[in-house]
Amino acid sequence: MIAEFKLPDLGEGLTESEIVSWHVAVGDSVTLNQVIGEVETAKAVVELPSPFAGVVTAITHEPGTMVEVGEVIIAFDVPDQAGGSLPSGLTGQPVEAVELTEPAAKRVPTLVGYGADPETSSAPVRRQRVFASVPSVGSPPVASTPADQSASGQVQGDRPRSTPPVRKLARDLGIELEMLAGSGERGLITRQDVVSFAGTNALGEGKTEEGAPSNVPAGAQGATDREVRTPVKGVRKFMAQAMVTSAFTAPHVTEFLTLDVTAGMDFLAKLRSQKEFAGVKVTPLTLVAKAVNLAIARHPALNSHWDEARQEIVTFNYVNLGIAAATPRGLVVPNIKDAHTLGLHGLAVALGGLADTARAGKTQPAELAGGTFSITNIGVFGIDAGTPILNPGEAGILAMGAVRTTPWEYQGAVALRQVMTLSLSFDHRLVDGEQGSRFLADVGAVMADPAMALVLG
Repeated sequence: MIAEFKLPDLGEGLTESEIVSWHVAVGDSVTLNQVIGEVETAKAVVELPSPFAGVVTAITHEPGTMVEVGEVIIAFDVPDQAGGSLPSGLTGQPVEAVELTEPAAKRVPTLVGYGADPETSSAPVRRQRVFASVPSVGSPPVASTPADQSASGQVQGDRPRSTPPVRKLARDLGIELEMLAGSGERGLITRQDVVSFAGTNALGEGKTEEGAPSNVPAGAQGATDREVRTPVKGVRKFMAQAMVTSAFTAPHVTEFLTLDVTAGMDFLAKLRSQKEFAGVKVTPLTLVAKAVNLAIARHPALNSHWDEARQEIVTFNYVNLGIAAATPRGLVVPNIKDAHTLGLHGLAVALGGLADTARAGKTQPAELAGGTFSITNIGVFGIDAGTPILNPGEAGILAMGAVRTTPWEYQGAVALRQVMTLSLSFDHRLVDGEQGSRFLADVGAVMADPAMALVLG
């Protein structure tokens, strides 16, 4: 029988994901839980395990396609427990979903669980979607009339399929998507469909004349040799939305502390020579992470959350320490769970693993959720200081600048010392100036003299 796998909700409340890659092709045999492809959510790239064992009969979306949760993305020919099998002649065209019969209609595994039991579930069956045929090249996409609908039955029964950016473009141009028939895969209304329709209407004809005026804004035109346009989606889209929300929700305050960290750098050099740290990367971030954990224990307001819905301040008795990481897909902030329980060695190992996973694009949604305080290391880019924006839901973020050899007052004279600047941004609803200042001073004290950890701890 034919079993369809629909894109599941990956646990982040998201409505769509992008197909990144397929690891199988039509005709391949797969086993249960075999990784068949990857999708990119708004936060990370997630592997898709196969919920069935069988033969791939159809892949409905190519890599780079945005897919809404609940859409069929792949189909399999799987053994029928009742005997025999259904025809496996699926193609790339939409097909009617197969209704499973007992005893085959049992709960089957999916990416996020086993779903509802058919014996107890009363959820309605989703109606079949059929799509409009694609117009011939050179003719503008137009909607079928009611007569066409009754005659051919090819018009999509649900709302027109398109992606959020295309729907926004249509709204900006005053175009109803119901007026268009999508030229994309399975009837998807594309950006070009909207642009072509707008250009056609501006001319009042079925084709565009050279030099004719157009209602299409500059942003809707394709890229030229003078500019490159990159769609904002996935991780970069999520981070952009999160930063805007954070910047215009939490009242940010940023404080700076420039200090002599020569003793701290000497301490790290000694650690690297110890056999316990052989093979472990020890960096200034390691010491900053430890200092932050110690300072949070003394100033818990920096490790809290503003619950707007319940009008409460939530103070965490644990530290999930977020580390901002730049990746080719955009900025992500995975966090080290229960970082407050780790010593320097444990933090060094955790930081190394976190960075390797992020660079490989394998950070999982669970590693990005639940952060309580974050650190961003802008010093690796040669930057001295900045005004970091809070990770949404957190009370504080610390930016560590570059360590530079600088003339500095030392023991009554000027000497060359290793100097760095720490920048702390905090939510002024949760943290007042005194708390933020004392927190920053404690972190600086450990960086300037690691022996202070014995006092603060």
